[in-house]
Amino acid sequence: MIRLAICVRREDAEVALAELLAFAPRGVEEVDRGERVEYAVYGAPGELPGLPDLKAAVGPALVEVVTSEVADDVGERWRDFHRPVELGRGAARLHVRAPWHPAPPPGIRDVVIDPGQAFGTGAHDTTRLCLELLLELEPGGAITDVGCGSGVLAIAAAKLGFGPVSGLDHERESVAATKANATANGVTVAVARHDLLHDGPAPGAPIVMANLLRPLLLQVARDGFAGGSVPRILIASGLLAREAGEVAAAFAASMGLRETERRLGGEWAALLLRQ
Repeated sequence: MIRLAICVRREDAEVALAELLAFAPRGVEEVDRGERVEYAVYGAPGELPGLPDLKAAVGPALVEVVTSEVADDVGERWRDFHRPVELGRGAARLHVRAPWHPAPPPGIRDVVIDPGQAFGTGAHDTTRLCLELLLELEPGGAITDVGCGSGVLAIAAAKLGFGPVSGLDHERESVAATKANATANGVTVAVARHDLLHDGPAPGAPIVMANLLRPLLLQVARDGFAGGSVPRILIASGLLAREAGEVAAAFAASMGLRETERRLGGEWAALLLRQ
């Protein structure tokens, strides 16, 4: 089996991913490389473009392209990278897992996420930090997950008692994955496709979760939400720890949202912002 990998600067990641998904619509594998992000697709010889190792332009982004041969059982081995995550205490405990992991003991909210080979199940620091901040909120009220991916945050919110819950993502595969995972978990999440780069301000809610890269978070701060609405609470993640101050300042200046808590995990940060 062939692995085709594209490595790009983090600030260009969204552009490169959008271009890559044009010929890999089922999604890609994402690997954190610190200052850079690597996206990879797999296929049998002849299924993927025959590109040499090179540096190339994908849209306005400069990327490195590397092809390599991998064992044919990679389709099974990728499961080993997913690990269950348990968060919270007491009645607010939350367990996030893939379908092949055992269920938690009774009394713990169980969120089952099938990641396919393109999404995560909640173990990445950015998602885990969002979940930690979500668990600190009083359940209840409408909430929107901007950049929902496989639906981890939206489904967890529904399980915790928030509602109605909605999710937005620019990738059709993410919309489909969130719908499927919500159904599997027995919760209702209204999911829609929305491209922050081309479709204008996203629909808002009293509570918003935005697990996005820095450029998109700054764009949300600039553009606001549809109808000029301002969330009462916004959880922002997907940013490096050194970027947190800039993002917090942008939301304070544009929407009057003030940072009340900052969580760090590895090199990543998540912000809890309130009116």
